[in-house]
Amino acid sequence: MGRKTVYVSDFSGAVLDSADELVRIVVLEHPDLVAGPVRLEARPDEVESIDDAALDVAVVEIHDGQGDGEPRRVVLTASEFDSLATDVPMAQLLRTAERVKPAKTSRKAAERVDYATLEHAGKPHRGKTTDEEARLVRDHLDEINKRLADEGLRQIDPADPDHAERYGFARSADPD
Repeated sequence: MGRKTVYVSDFSGAVLDSADELVRIVVLEHPDLVAGPVRLEARPDEVESIDDAALDVAVVEIHDGQGDGEPRRVVLTASEFDSLATDVPMAQLLRTAERVKPAKTSRKAAERVDYATLEHAGKPHRGKTTDEEARLVRDHLDEINKRLADEGLRQIDPADPDHAERYGFARSADPD
């Protein structure tokens, strides 16, 4: 038995003759993007205009203590940003401005995920499954599996021996 892969443009629905014609586009940010970056595939001629349509932009963070104290990220055209500098040209201002070191990220600094909550219970993780997480998974399996599917994660199958052991499905079925 053989297999044939058909490549189709996400933009137009046109069938491509081969994978060589395929251009992959990763969308990193978009107002309608809700769950992180996505990949699209298209014909080369469908994306030729992307470079021509590209904007010169400035991406800035405003640290003013408003809201929840987190900086606001703003994207504006480079010319709009440049017009803010009235004393010295923006190019010169940027060359002489104080450098900012990128924030160091460490595993310890990262926010800990509490898997013993409905929001995170059942997500794959390396740590030990607590009794509370296992109980939540058993008691709310359908709800948790829907959330996992919506997030593109594997779902929990009580018939899977690993899942049954991890979340105590076998124990919950046993009489005490």
